[in-house]
Amino acid sequence: MAEEVKSGFVAHLIELRDRLIKALLSIFVIFIAIVYFANDIYAFVAQPLVSHLPSTATMIATDVTAPFFAPFKLTLFVALFASIPWILHQVWGFIAPGLYQHEKKMLMPILASSIILFYSGIGFCYFVVLPIILGFFTSTGPEMMTLAPDISSYLGFVLKLFFAFGVAFEIPVAIMLLCWSGATTTKSLKEKRPYIVVGVFVVAMFLTPPDVLSQTLLAFPMLLLFELGLILARFYTAKPQKESEE
Repeated sequence: MAEEVKSGFVAHLIELRDRLIKALLSIFVIFIAIVYFANDIYAFVAQPLVSHLPSTATMIATDVTAPFFAPFKLTLFVALFASIPWILHQVWGFIAPGLYQHEKKMLMPILASSIILFYSGIGFCYFVVLPIILGFFTSTGPEMMTLAPDISSYLGFVLKLFFAFGVAFEIPVAIMLLCWSGATTTKSLKEKRPYIVVGVFVVAMFLTPPDVLSQTLLAFPMLLLFELGLILARFYTAKPQKESEE
């Protein structure tokens, strides 16, 4: 019996290793495929800032290696973001054999929606949030100031926002999982709504750069997504398990 448990544990470790390798390979393959376009990718991400710069201003590099490493780093993150569906597929393949059929049917829509919501968060950040906050920041300040943003600093700023909005848009998925697992209920979450509102603004403060505008632009979508999560969680409330052995 002990040998069977040990062999089963080793088999799971081997499968986990293989799936981790597949996930890392997917990132590497996508990175190799797009690294040639690294400068074009950076130009696309920098467009919301460049469009608000004065005609005489340009972005600068304060580090001699930044013109190479900034686009390189961005391309690596793009490869990671693009690999997320395949990575989640590997995660699903690892945990699915331990789930019952009704659990698979419940979790598959959640898995698919988590991918869509993550990309939606990044898209919302790029097309809505960045133009607003960059337009505000570039239009303020003394007239004698010459605006020349550093490419590395801008990249760190943008990646932090992309990650923050991508994760924040997963709130409906988190709520559905909590209600489905029985950890909480929609009624309990509604009763705690005032505390959640305060908590959302606190979380937004930590996830975004230290300015009120970007914090607010993250907090309000999080609140709307929280309400959406409450609506969808009605279909994922915990029920007595009726599990059948296959």
